[in-house]
Amino acid sequence: MSNETKTPTNETQPAAEKPLLLEVTEAGAGIITLNRPEVHNAFDDNLISDLTDALKQVDEDPRVRLIVLRSNGKSFSAGADLNWMRRMADYSWDENYQDSLALATLMQSLHTSYKPTLGIVQGAAFGGGVGLVACCDMVIASEKALFSLSEVKLGLIPSVISPYVIEAIGKRQANRYFVTAERFDAQRAHQMGLVHEVVAADELENYANDFIKNILSNGPEAIKAAKLLIEVVTELGMGEELIRETAQRIADIRASAEGREGVTAFLEKRKPNWLK
Repeated sequence: MSNETKTPTNETQPAAEKPLLLEVTEAGAGIITLNRPEVHNAFDDNLISDLTDALKQVDEDPRVRLIVLRSNGKSFSAGADLNWMRRMADYSWDENYQDSLALATLMQSLHTSYKPTLGIVQGAAFGGGVGLVACCDMVIASEKALFSLSEVKLGLIPSVISPYVIEAIGKRQANRYFVTAERFDAQRAHQMGLVHEVVAADELENYANDFIKNILSNGPEAIKAAKLLIEVVTELGMGEELIRETAQRIADIRASAEGREGVTAFLEKRKPNWLK
């Protein structure tokens, strides 16, 4: 992915040493990169806090129209860091609750972002890593990616990620994979709805760049409104209230400056002003 404008999370720390990288491209992509390849991008309490803060930052940045979550190294995310788990073993119930609540807040922040989110999975995503994948609106995976809801192997459960994973793969598949902790490949993840596209490993970068470029060629306000529309339709269900709500939303968009510009540009066979 192109790194046109970089916004480091910590100016005093060399980029190679930062556990999390954040950059905003001139085109409007806010790219968040997990950067702990030496531990397979496993997360601990510090990374959870950093990632939550980064999501808030890009959500509030008016330059950003699409949030991209990716990782450096061989793995997307191996889930919980071993040293973090060792510390957790000595936690009290209250400490465990607060620790878990921080992870739950991270997942919710990613899932409920105002802006569309795209996950790019180049390798293994285990445990909480699957949660991050499930929380993204769209996911592109390498054919080499592997997935596992591995918590029960440690005598644990995928609790805080469960709402998002079940929404993505359905109760029937969750019945199996929450209990078996089996590993499954990218094609199986695609079949279940966890990922949207599976591409060859050597094509992942170019495919993702084209995918991002395509999204960012669309109306900035329309992109956000389209994401919100999905949530509203899902919550309301069919009925008179939904009919009126959807009619109001398209009327609002048609009457907006962006909506008028988009239609006019199409009729005049020119690019809309957000592409200039």
